[in-house]
Amino acid sequence: MGGRIIIGLDPGSVIMGFGIIQESAIGSAIKLIDYGILELQKYKGHMLRMRHIYLHMVALLQKHTPDAVAIESIFYGSNVQSMLKLGRAQGVAIAAALACEMPITEYAPRKVKQAVTGNGNASKEQVAAMVGHLLNLSIPSTSLDASDALAVALCHSQQRLSSTTKPKSWSQFIIAHPNRKLSLY
Repeated sequence: MGGRIIIGLDPGSVIMGFGIIQESAIGSAIKLIDYGILELQKYKGHMLRMRHIYLHMVALLQKHTPDAVAIESIFYGSNVQSMLKLGRAQGVAIAAALACEMPITEYAPRKVKQAVTGNGNASKEQVAAMVGHLLNLSIPSTSLDASDALAVALCHSQQRLSSTTKPKSWSQFIIAHPNRKLSLY
């Protein structure tokens, strides 16, 4: 297949999802490489969980040597302590990617859902169903964090592919499409 490898991450301080896909070198085919969850509740204490996220991320990045890392941004909630812990987990995952010199892109949850399902308010189950359909995969309901991570990777692939086909400016569009006629009516 020989295309770009993308790791998608759904950060969490209790469960963290990861999904790894490979784009086709030609065309828009996507191949599933790996996906799963990192269960952190067995580690006592928040700092031990952060250490485990870092070590797991470095091992994952070294094993798969991706071309890009895509991570879901944290959402705003009413529980400040939960947001702080989630932000730390996301930060540690980002630090691991930076330590491995990987480019990182962050996507809002709504953008990921919109890219994969066409609905920015889709449920985790709807995202999992669409990810399963796109990757020809049956995702168990216990792996919704992993399907979210795969959705982040798919979103990144879609954004990159669509940005390479879209002209950056109106003048580039005109140059790329010389035979199109402008109609004002």
